[in-house]
Amino acid sequence: MKRRMAMVVTAALLLALAACTSKSTPVTALGHVKTSGTGGTISWQPCNDVAQQVMNNQPVSGYTFSCGSVKVPQDWQHPSDGKTFQIAVVRVHNNAETSPLGSLLVNPGGPGASGVDAAIQLTQEMPNAITHRFDLIGFDPRGVSRSDPVECLSPAEEDATYAAEPDPVSQSAFNQLVTLTKQLEAACGTKYGAQLKLFSTEQAAHDIDAIRIGLGEQKINFLGYSYGTLLGAVYAELFPRNFRAMVLDGAIDPTQSLTARSESQALGFQRAFNDFVNWCKSNPIQCPISDNPAGDVTAAIQHARTAPLTYTDGRKVTSGWVYLAVIQSMYLKAFWPILGQSIALISHGNPAGVMQLADEYAERSPDGKYSNLLDANLAVNCADFASEPTVTEIRKLQSQWRAKYPMFGAPSALGLLSCAPGEWPGGDDPYPVGKALGAPPILVVGTRNDPATPYEGTAKLANMLGVGEVLTWDGDGHTAYPQTPCITNAVDNYLLNLTMPPQNTECPPS
Repeated sequence: MKRRMAMVVTAALLLALAACTSKSTPVTALGHVKTSGTGGTISWQPCNDVAQQVMNNQPVSGYTFSCGSVKVPQDWQHPSDGKTFQIAVVRVHNNAETSPLGSLLVNPGGPGASGVDAAIQLTQEMPNAITHRFDLIGFDPRGVSRSDPVECLSPAEEDATYAAEPDPVSQSAFNQLVTLTKQLEAACGTKYGAQLKLFSTEQAAHDIDAIRIGLGEQKINFLGYSYGTLLGAVYAELFPRNFRAMVLDGAIDPTQSLTARSESQALGFQRAFNDFVNWCKSNPIQCPISDNPAGDVTAAIQHARTAPLTYTDGRKVTSGWVYLAVIQSMYLKAFWPILGQSIALISHGNPAGVMQLADEYAERSPDGKYSNLLDANLAVNCADFASEPTVTEIRKLQSQWRAKYPMFGAPSALGLLSCAPGEWPGGDDPYPVGKALGAPPILVVGTRNDPATPYEGTAKLANMLGVGEVLTWDGDGHTAYPQTPCITNAVDNYLLNLTMPPQNTECPPS
């Protein structure tokens, strides 16, 4: 399963996911709403066909898959206005389950990634020790995939977004990117208007409690990756007594400003790229660009600016697509050889590897269709942000960050354009930031070389919650569980026995 990063990096729009702002209203403003006012028992239906589709028609043995939905208010601040969303839910039951401990809800991040898909995919990764005791519950958050999806961008508009120049230097090129951004925002605003702010993280946190009620459980368990750590943290603050255990892997610091988070992610990706360069130089057999990795990647992006190749489907392989392939490859060290080979191939006129990497990240299928990841990502992030830098300020950051983070700084700054003041049409609904008073201990997992959710946010999230305990993996890539035995054993022991690892536990590289 590919965990969604805390930012969706497109060549045209680098969306700083889950950027946080202080909430001006009291943190209990929605906490007084009686979530139990909706839903009821979920009506489950067998859906092995859905599981097979998610797994590319490969059978998954030993599990029973059931699908259902939970009806929730569109606006938890006005739950009686009659307007509702349907939240899609899947239950993954190991047929060998014994001594059940309840349900483990999973969110893979994004925002915009499907939790239904994630729960099904986790059958290939999750330790038997966990699936023998918990039903995995996946849910598509409001606006995502099967849950009243936000759909305001056409495939052609998404192609244009991903293909766009990641670092427009001239003012005219920058203005073109601003114009493209406004077009995308207008498409969402025309279709959804004021409803856009209802796709916020805080609203989704209330939906989680509606799912808990629909499951008939007094307390749930929660596993959140990347953006899922923010969603879990907000749920913990609003409903601190409604969960038994919570694991937050790939921690986001909710106290950061939008600008600070974007810069920290530029730093994280730059560190990962520098590690890739050093690895490539030391592994010439696996990395055919080992003589000059950074130079060859930069040259590939530059060549795509001036003389883009044509892919087999007719798309021009622009600098945006090449840049997206680089971003995709920073998520897992296993992708590093693929990036090296793909850059070598494109230098010889073959862009297939680059485009396959980029399309996997963008969730673009061979027929040219996309998931609604980008649409939902725009809606959630722009609803969550209460204050953002202006277009003029972003232009200045572009230059400043380019100097500090050569590969990723400028695009990171440009990602701030998406929700710039006066541009996004839907209003905002920023999430609360504060302690989870009365909650049980929460395990917060961080990877030292995580590019998307830099390790520095791990302790900050744990401290903000007030009940967080840090578990560290001295490894590479985005998120840790269940990537290595040390992390797996510590997380499993916590989920099964509610036993925290010893304080300051640090797991070695694989």
